[in-house]
Amino acid sequence: MNQQQEYNLTPVGVVAQDQQNQRLMIKPEFASALLGLSGFSHCQVIWWVHEFTDVHFRQTTQIQPPYDAPLSGVFATRSPIRPNPLGLSVVAIESVDVEAGIVEITGLDAYPGTPVLDLKPYFPSTDRVRTVSVPDWAAGWGDWVKE
Repeated sequence: MNQQQEYNLTPVGVVAQDQQNQRLMIKPEFASALLGLSGFSHCQVIWWVHEFTDVHFRQTTQIQPPYDAPLSGVFATRSPIRPNPLGLSVVAIESVDVEAGIVEITGLDAYPGTPVLDLKPYFPSTDRVRTVSVPDWAAGWGDWVKE
């Protein structure tokens, strides 16, 4: 295996939230990248789990999940404790203001102030899978996110 490499990431924005609304505040230099996003109902948000960047968390490979699951490797969980603390969420797009660099959303499981690394439109033809399997402990979670 190759030597460990480092990569530089540039946040494109930040998560903001008040009591009623979640939004992505995109930096002015990236706001024009929002052009056309309003045609999609959903997008994927890739974000940096900035509360879990300590070396201890990044060296942890197994955890006891908070839900009813056995001891698991972090790659078999959605835990923020992992070698690279990346979050991935599919969110509903409520509105897009390209000029202001604001994307109003619902369904993001990140805190206000969380750095946003990238947005990708959700394409059902490539982003959903017709037949899936999950471990027994996750079988009762349902097939779809509630609208």
